Amino acid sequence: MSQNLSRGRRHAWNEAEVSAYCRERGLYAEQISEWRAACEQANDWVRHQNKQLKAIRKADEKRIKELERDLKRKEKALAETTALLVLRKKAQAIWGDTEEE
Repeated sequence: MSQNLSRGRRHAWNEAEVSAYCRERGLYAEQISEWRAACEQANDWVRHQNKQLKAIRKADEKRIKELERDLKRKEKALAETTALLVLRKKAQAIWGDTEEE
């Protein structure tokens, strides 16, 4: 009987079994019910924390995708600007300095 409680197995004990268990260990039935309620609340808290962490992770992943998209856009703009500067320098080298700056 004690193995069922200590290992957390789901076992519906009747009132006599709970009383016998409590007498063997010097406990009160209220302590057992308080312990069980505390365990259930702890499990609920863990589930709640997991949901929060999952939401945070999802928001982080979305933000990372936005930043990666923005970075790609800026890299393309930089590559285009670099190509235009290279072409401008080549044109100046071929035709000379036509614009007065």
